Amino acid sequence: MIGLLAGVAAGIMLGSISGLLPGVHVNTMAGGLLAVQTALIPVFGPEMIAAAMIAALITHTFLDTIPSTFLGIPDPDTALSVIPSHALCLEGKGEEAVRIAALGSAGGFIAGIPIAIALLMVAPYIQGPVDWAVGIIITAVAAYLILWSESPAHALAIFLVSGILGIFSFHFGYLCVSPLGYSSTLMPLLSGLFGISILLVSGGGQVPEQRFCGLSLPRTTLVRGGLAGAVAGVVVGWLPGLSNATANAVIATASRYDRDPRGYIFATSAANTVNALVGLAVFAAIARTRNGVMVALSSIEAPPIGILVLAAALAACSAYLITVLLAGSAWRLGGINKQGLNRGVIVFVALLTFLLSGLFGLFVLVLATLTGLAPRLLNVPQLYGMGAVMVPVILFSFGIPAV
Repeated sequence: MIGLLAGVAAGIMLGSISGLLPGVHVNTMAGGLLAVQTALIPVFGPEMIAAAMIAALITHTFLDTIPSTFLGIPDPDTALSVIPSHALCLEGKGEEAVRIAALGSAGGFIAGIPIAIALLMVAPYIQGPVDWAVGIIITAVAAYLILWSESPAHALAIFLVSGILGIFSFHFGYLCVSPLGYSSTLMPLLSGLFGISILLVSGGGQVPEQRFCGLSLPRTTLVRGGLAGAVAGVVVGWLPGLSNATANAVIATASRYDRDPRGYIFATSAANTVNALVGLAVFAAIARTRNGVMVALSSIEAPPIGILVLAAALAACSAYLITVLLAGSAWRLGGINKQGLNRGVIVFVALLTFLLSGLFGLFVLVLATLTGLAPRLLNVPQLYGMGAVMVPVILFSFGIPAV
């Protein structure tokens, strides 16, 4: 029990750091735990390392909404949600946006438990047909997104151009040689498409005073967002080759972020946490790893899944409280010059990109930013930039060696 609690405490701390610092992924924290396991296991036991990894993963899904909301910097797991959450911040409702995201993650965790139990029982028997259908499912989702658009031709153009950019970025990802020895292609790609491109065209003035006047979440929004988040989380956590960034696009078929921003924030946050639990269930059921944390977990002697779920539950409760507590500091942003803040964020993202992805990462960031400006010019939603992730995944699913 001491090892479990120590692992949960360490995981909460590491997940908070990765969630609050843009560009620092929870997979990095899992790798760090592996590096020091020989010093920790003799003291706390092997369950400490496993519990820390799971707790960090769950905690990250709660706190990664904070930089997206207040700074407009997208996390790869919540790329599209930065648009409505940051927009609410600019209306003085940043704390509400973060609280909605925290509530969505909490709801996703509750919904994810029975889903994970069901997958433990059925996944070994139906995984073959599911693997075969992945490409068809994703193609159908992409086609629906485009045909559902008010301007299908423009939506298709943005989707394909961003898809070509995604293929290029992933194909030459080995060029991302950073000074820190870390490599990340997805970070500059999504930061340009959904971060800097939006900050460049945002208005001036001052950040409005942040006030929390309660949550505006009708019951229908909760139900629709919860269902959409649960479905997207299962799809992304179970099917091979997908990521939370793809889940953002899947959710957009049920909840438009421009018409129902609160519902979209709730749904994407729920999907993020459901995905984490489903990834754990898939690892336990069929020994497949859907994220870097599961890869790290596979290299150690993992305790029974019940212990890991308990660690996840303790982390979820703590992370919810931490997120709500930090959201209460939103009032400090009131009166800050928006243009100055945006410029500071852009410089920070560019510097972070260089440190994590090198000169090639900066090149991808510039290309992604230019591509991200196109939806504004064509008056289509930003979500069609998700072709940068979906097109490579579709080609990969059909065995086409484009990446």
